[in-house]
Amino acid sequence: MLEVKDLHVRLDTSSDVVKAVNGVSFEVEPGQTIGIVGESGSGKSVLAQSLMQLNPSPPAYYPKGEILYRGEDLLQASEQKMQWIRGNEIAMVFQDPLSSLNPVYTVGTQLIEAIRSHVHIKKKAAKKKAIQLLKDVGIPEPANRIKEYPHQFSGGMRQRVMIALALASNPKLLIADEPTTALDVTIQAEIMELLKELQVKYEMSLIIITHDLGVVANLADYILVMYAGKIVEKGPVNDIFYEAAMPYTWSLLQASPRMDDLDRNLVSIKGQPPNLTSLPKGCKFHPRCPFAEAKCLQQEPILDRRGEDHYAACILSSDDFKKKKQKIHHEKERVTEL
Repeated sequence: MLEVKDLHVRLDTSSDVVKAVNGVSFEVEPGQTIGIVGESGSGKSVLAQSLMQLNPSPPAYYPKGEILYRGEDLLQASEQKMQWIRGNEIAMVFQDPLSSLNPVYTVGTQLIEAIRSHVHIKKKAAKKKAIQLLKDVGIPEPANRIKEYPHQFSGGMRQRVMIALALASNPKLLIADEPTTALDVTIQAEIMELLKELQVKYEMSLIIITHDLGVVANLADYILVMYAGKIVEKGPVNDIFYEAAMPYTWSLLQASPRMDDLDRNLVSIKGQPPNLTSLPKGCKFHPRCPFAEAKCLQQEPILDRRGEDHYAACILSSDDFKKKKQKIHHEKERVTEL
């Protein structure tokens, strides 16, 4: 359905050029769920907006790469063609529903406008569909709530409205960019379960973008881990969670709480993500990596096969990485005993 080939995205600012995405490649199959994870500033949102050509140009430009949707390169598509693809084929749920919804229009007005902009139906039929969409996303009494304004909805309910807006034209691919930001844990779980149910009902593919590995653990089929605008590891969910082969992925997992291991101390990742205007030489993660060696400063690793469909960008072999992890584990145990 979707194939991204060696995509590079640059943002030309007044002071310098931001290397936001650097050679990203991946595929999305019909009905598949892809999770894209990484810290803030790793290029996830710029990548997502590139898929729908939502990055304003200027400052954004694409020096290299292709975004093939059903064989057609979206980077070469006209604005008229992209207007049709947005909503009808690919839709997006943005991070902050309160800023995405217009505060001076009712939820119903915004839903009806979204429906009629893509489907030529009368206002009465569009209203009926809008009510059904609100019902599909779990909003109680949709016939009454459709008359209300965004500020009259809770954060979780506003996110459900955003999902309803995205589903207005039955897209084939839904991109959810941090759909659980600023929501409490219980509501997060409800939103993720809702997305799972709607994916089956609407027969669509799903791309979930998040900084929280726990969010995609029970939803994604395949995970891409991004750092400094590149994919540093990718593979099936079980491979990423149980056989992580890149120190950055392992560090993210160490920094995540686990209900099955409440005695384990959380370990933060030292330092900050690199400045995308002046990336370090060699492996981009080496200034923060607990396993960095001298050659990491000079040699930039490529995505290397670590399993049947598992790839990682690290100069350490799987065996060497396991040994280093075991060494750190033993050192922590000794410190705890002391």
